[in-house]
Amino acid sequence: MIDGRQADRRTTAGRIRDAAASSGAPVTYGLIAVCGVIFLIGPLSGFGGAGYGSEDALLAAQAGYFERWGVIPAELWAGSTHALITPFTALFVHGSWLHLLGNLLFLYVFGAMAEERMGRLRFALFYVGCGYVALVCYAAAHADSGQTLVGASGAISAVLGAFLYLFPRTRVTSLFPFLFFLPLRFPAWMVLVFWFGLQWSAAQSAGSGPGVAYLAHVAGFAAGFLCAWVSYGRRARVKVPATEGDSQP
Repeated sequence: MIDGRQADRRTTAGRIRDAAASSGAPVTYGLIAVCGVIFLIGPLSGFGGAGYGSEDALLAAQAGYFERWGVIPAELWAGSTHALITPFTALFVHGSWLHLLGNLLFLYVFGAMAEERMGRLRFALFYVGCGYVALVCYAAAHADSGQTLVGASGAISAVLGAFLYLFPRTRVTSLFPFLFFLPLRFPAWMVLVFWFGLQWSAAQSAGSGPGVAYLAHVAGFAAGFLCAWVSYGRRARVKVPATEGDSQP
Protein backbone atom coordinates (compact mmCIF):
# COMPACT_ATOMS: atom_id res chain seq x y z
CA MET A 1 0.00 0.00 0.00
CA ILE A 2 1.32 3.47 -0.90
CA ASP A 3 0.64 6.24 1.60
CA GLY A 4 -0.30 9.78 0.58
CA ARG A 5 3.24 11.18 0.87
CA GLN A 6 4.71 8.44 -1.31
CA ALA A 7 2.01 8.95 -3.94
CA ASP A 8 2.61 12.69 -3.91
CA ARG A 9 6.36 12.21 -4.36
CA ARG A 10 5.79 9.78 -7.21
CA THR A 11 3.44 12.28 -8.85
CA THR A 12 5.99 15.07 -8.34
CA ALA A 13 8.74 13.02 -10.00
CA GLY A 14 6.47 12.30 -12.95
CA ARG A 15 5.44 15.94 -13.32
CA ILE A 16 9.03 17.14 -13.26
CA ARG A 17 10.13 14.53 -15.79
CA ASP A 18 7.18 15.21 -18.11
CA ALA A 19 7.60 18.98 -17.84
CA ALA A 20 11.30 18.69 -18.67
CA ALA A 21 10.46 16.62 -21.73
CA SER A 22 7.69 18.93 -22.94
CA SER A 23 9.50 22.24 -22.31
CA GLY A 24 12.70 21.07 -23.97
CA ALA A 25 14.87 22.31 -21.05
CA PRO A 26 16.07 25.38 -23.01
CA VAL A 27 18.97 26.24 -20.71
CA THR A 28 20.36 22.69 -20.74
CA TYR A 29 20.04 22.33 -24.49
CA GLY A 30 21.29 25.88 -25.01
CA LEU A 31 24.45 25.09 -23.03
CA ILE A 32 24.95 21.94 -25.10
CA ALA A 33 24.55 23.93 -28.32
CA VAL A 34 26.90 26.72 -27.22
CA CYS A 35 29.64 24.28 -26.20
CA GLY A 36 29.25 22.40 -29.47
CA VAL A 37 29.39 25.51 -31.65
CA ILE A 38 32.39 26.95 -29.80
CA PHE A 39 34.27 23.70 -30.26
CA LEU A 40 33.38 23.44 -33.96
CA ILE A 41 34.64 26.94 -34.78
CA GLY A 42 37.78 26.55 -32.66
CA PRO A 43 41.16 25.17 -33.76
CA LEU A 44 40.69 21.75 -32.10
CA SER A 45 37.71 20.38 -34.02
CA GLY A 46 39.75 19.43 -37.08
CA PHE A 47 37.49 21.27 -39.51
CA GLY A 48 39.60 24.39 -39.88
CA GLY A 49 43.03 22.78 -40.06
CA ALA A 50 43.67 23.80 -43.66
CA GLY A 51 43.22 27.46 -42.76
CA TYR A 52 46.33 27.47 -40.57
CA GLY A 53 48.74 26.56 -43.37
CA SER A 54 50.97 24.10 -41.51
CA GLU A 55 50.84 21.70 -38.61
CA ASP A 56 53.12 23.94 -36.54
CA ALA A 57 50.81 26.90 -37.13
CA LEU A 58 47.81 24.80 -36.08
CA LEU A 59 49.54 23.68 -32.88
CA ALA A 60 50.48 27.27 -32.10
CA ALA A 61 46.87 28.35 -32.64
CA GLN A 62 45.64 25.61 -30.32
CA ALA A 63 48.10 26.60 -27.60
CA GLY A 64 47.13 30.26 -27.92
CA TYR A 65 43.45 29.34 -27.83
CA PHE A 66 43.87 27.51 -24.51
CA GLU A 67 45.98 30.29 -23.02
CA ARG A 68 43.42 32.92 -23.95
CA TRP A 69 40.25 31.18 -22.78
CA GLY A 70 41.45 28.60 -20.23
CA VAL A 71 42.37 28.89 -16.56
CA ILE A 72 46.08 29.08 -15.77
CA PRO A 73 46.33 28.84 -11.96
CA ALA A 74 49.57 30.79 -11.64
CA GLU A 75 48.09 33.68 -13.64
CA LEU A 76 44.72 33.55 -11.90
CA TRP A 77 46.28 34.37 -8.55
CA ALA A 78 48.28 37.19 -10.10
CA GLY A 79 44.97 39.06 -10.16
CA SER A 80 44.72 40.32 -13.74
CA THR A 81 41.21 41.16 -14.97
CA HIS A 82 41.47 38.73 -17.88
CA ALA A 83 42.60 35.87 -15.63
CA LEU A 84 39.65 36.42 -13.30
CA ILE A 85 37.25 35.96 -16.24
CA THR A 86 38.82 32.69 -17.44
CA PRO A 87 37.03 30.39 -14.92
CA PHE A 88 33.87 31.45 -16.78
CA THR A 89 35.17 31.25 -20.34
CA ALA A 90 36.88 27.90 -19.67
CA LEU A 91 33.46 26.32 -19.02
CA PHE A 92 32.70 26.52 -22.74
CA VAL A 93 36.06 25.32 -24.11
CA HIS A 94 36.99 21.65 -24.57
CA GLY A 95 40.22 19.96 -25.51
CA SER A 96 39.00 17.17 -27.79
CA TRP A 97 35.94 15.52 -29.28
CA LEU A 98 35.98 12.90 -26.50
CA HIS A 99 36.19 15.59 -23.83
CA LEU A 100 33.28 17.49 -25.39
CA LEU A 101 30.97 14.54 -26.03
CA GLY A 102 31.60 12.97 -22.62
CA ASN A 103 30.66 16.19 -20.83
CA LEU A 104 27.62 16.92 -22.98
CA LEU A 105 26.27 13.39 -22.53
CA PHE A 106 26.22 13.84 -18.74
CA LEU A 107 24.64 17.29 -19.10
CA TYR A 108 21.96 15.89 -21.43
CA VAL A 109 21.09 12.99 -19.10
CA PHE A 110 20.97 14.90 -15.81
CA GLY A 111 20.51 18.56 -16.72
CA ALA A 112 16.88 18.67 -17.93
CA MET A 113 15.23 17.45 -14.73
CA ALA A 114 17.51 19.58 -12.55
CA GLU A 115 16.64 22.62 -14.67
CA GLU A 116 12.91 21.95 -14.44
CA ARG A 117 13.12 21.57 -10.65
CA MET A 118 15.24 24.71 -10.14
CA GLY A 119 13.77 26.96 -12.80
CA ARG A 120 15.58 28.27 -15.85
CA LEU A 121 17.26 31.37 -14.44
CA ARG A 122 18.29 29.75 -11.19
CA PHE A 123 19.66 26.72 -13.02
CA ALA A 124 21.70 28.93 -15.37
CA LEU A 125 23.17 30.89 -12.44
CA PHE A 126 23.76 27.65 -10.53
CA TYR A 127 25.59 26.08 -13.48
CA VAL A 128 27.88 29.05 -14.08
CA GLY A 129 28.47 29.82 -10.40
CA CYS A 130 29.30 26.27 -9.32
CA GLY A 131 31.43 25.76 -12.44
CA TYR A 132 33.39 28.90 -11.61
CA VAL A 133 33.88 27.75 -8.01
CA ALA A 134 35.05 24.29 -9.13
CA LEU A 135 37.74 25.72 -11.39
CA VAL A 136 38.89 28.21 -8.76
CA CYS A 137 39.16 25.38 -6.20
CA TYR A 138 41.37 23.43 -8.59
CA ALA A 139 43.48 26.53 -9.24
CA ALA A 140 43.85 27.12 -5.50
CA ALA A 141 45.16 23.58 -5.00
CA HIS A 142 47.67 24.03 -7.85
CA ALA A 143 48.47 27.71 -7.40
CA ASP A 144 51.93 27.51 -8.97
CA SER A 145 50.88 25.49 -12.02
CA GLY A 146 51.25 26.89 -15.51
CA GLN A 147 49.05 24.18 -17.04
CA THR A 148 45.83 25.34 -18.69
CA LEU A 149 42.48 24.03 -17.46
CA VAL A 150 39.41 23.99 -19.71
CA GLY A 151 36.07 22.21 -19.85
CA ALA A 152 32.58 22.14 -18.39
CA SER A 153 33.33 19.19 -16.11
CA GLY A 154 33.18 21.22 -12.89
CA ALA A 155 29.80 22.74 -13.75
CA ILE A 156 28.37 19.41 -14.91
CA SER A 157 29.66 17.75 -11.75
CA ALA A 158 27.65 20.35 -9.82
CA VAL A 159 24.56 19.33 -11.78
CA LEU A 160 25.23 15.71 -10.77
CA GLY A 161 25.56 16.72 -7.13
CA ALA A 162 22.28 18.64 -7.20
CA PHE A 163 20.56 15.75 -9.01
CA LEU A 164 21.74 13.34 -6.32
CA TYR A 165 20.15 15.50 -3.63
CA LEU A 166 16.93 16.28 -5.49
CA PHE A 167 16.25 12.91 -7.18
CA PRO A 168 18.18 10.24 -5.22
CA ARG A 169 16.00 7.30 -6.26
CA THR A 170 15.16 8.20 -9.83
CA ARG A 171 16.45 5.41 -12.05
CA VAL A 172 18.97 6.18 -14.79
CA THR A 173 20.49 3.94 -17.44
CA SER A 174 24.22 3.47 -16.86
CA LEU A 175 27.19 1.55 -18.21
CA PHE A 176 29.72 0.03 -15.79
CA PRO A 177 32.98 -1.52 -17.08
CA PHE A 178 32.93 -4.35 -14.54
CA LEU A 179 29.41 -5.28 -15.74
CA PHE A 180 30.63 -5.65 -19.33
CA PHE A 181 29.20 -2.24 -20.34
CA LEU A 182 25.65 -3.57 -20.31
CA PRO A 183 23.04 -0.75 -20.25
CA LEU A 184 21.42 -1.33 -16.86
CA ARG A 185 19.08 0.85 -14.79
CA PHE A 186 20.13 1.88 -11.29
CA PRO A 187 18.92 4.42 -8.73
CA ALA A 188 20.63 7.79 -9.30
CA TRP A 189 22.16 7.76 -5.83
CA MET A 190 24.00 4.50 -6.58
CA VAL A 191 25.37 5.73 -9.92
CA LEU A 192 26.40 9.16 -8.67
CA VAL A 193 27.95 7.98 -5.38
CA PHE A 194 29.97 5.45 -7.37
CA TRP A 195 31.03 8.19 -9.81
CA PHE A 196 31.98 10.54 -6.97
CA GLY A 197 34.05 7.81 -5.32
CA LEU A 198 36.00 7.30 -8.54
CA GLN A 199 36.67 11.03 -8.85
CA TRP A 200 37.78 11.34 -5.23
CA SER A 201 40.09 8.35 -5.54
CA ALA A 202 41.60 9.68 -8.75
CA ALA A 203 42.04 13.15 -7.25
CA GLN A 204 44.17 11.71 -4.46
CA SER A 205 46.70 10.28 -6.89
CA ALA A 206 46.59 13.00 -9.55
CA GLY A 207 49.59 15.24 -10.02
CA SER A 208 49.73 18.87 -11.04
CA GLY A 209 50.66 18.13 -14.66
CA PRO A 210 48.35 17.82 -17.67
CA GLY A 211 45.48 15.39 -17.47
CA VAL A 212 41.96 15.21 -16.07
CA ALA A 213 41.21 17.76 -13.33
CA TYR A 214 39.56 15.33 -10.92
CA LEU A 215 39.73 17.81 -8.08
CA ALA A 216 37.52 20.20 -10.07
CA HIS A 217 35.01 17.37 -10.46
CA VAL A 218 35.00 16.72 -6.72
CA ALA A 219 34.69 20.42 -5.88
CA GLY A 220 31.88 20.94 -8.40
CA PHE A 221 29.95 17.90 -7.17
CA ALA A 222 30.24 19.01 -3.55
CA ALA A 223 29.22 22.57 -4.42
CA GLY A 224 26.17 21.38 -6.36
CA PHE A 225 25.03 19.04 -3.60
CA LEU A 226 25.44 21.72 -0.93
CA CYS A 227 23.63 24.34 -3.02
CA ALA A 228 20.65 22.02 -3.48
CA TRP A 229 20.66 21.14 0.21
CA VAL A 230 20.79 24.77 1.35
CA SER A 231 18.32 26.05 -1.25
CA TYR A 232 15.64 23.39 -1.08
CA GLY A 233 15.89 21.43 2.15
CA ARG A 234 14.42 17.99 2.71
CA ARG A 235 10.99 18.80 1.27
CA ALA A 236 12.41 19.19 -2.23
CA ARG A 237 13.74 15.66 -2.49
CA VAL A 238 11.88 13.20 -4.71
CA LYS A 239 12.62 9.85 -3.08
CA VAL A 240 10.20 7.45 -4.70
CA PRO A 241 11.49 5.77 -7.87
CA ALA A 242 9.45 6.00 -11.02
CA THR A 243 7.92 2.81 -12.35
CA GLU A 244 9.82 0.85 -14.95
CA GLY A 245 7.49 1.97 -17.74
CA ASP A 246 8.27 5.66 -17.30
CA SER A 247 10.68 7.36 -19.66
CA GLN A 248 13.69 8.77 -17.87
CA PRO A 249 17.22 9.90 -18.74
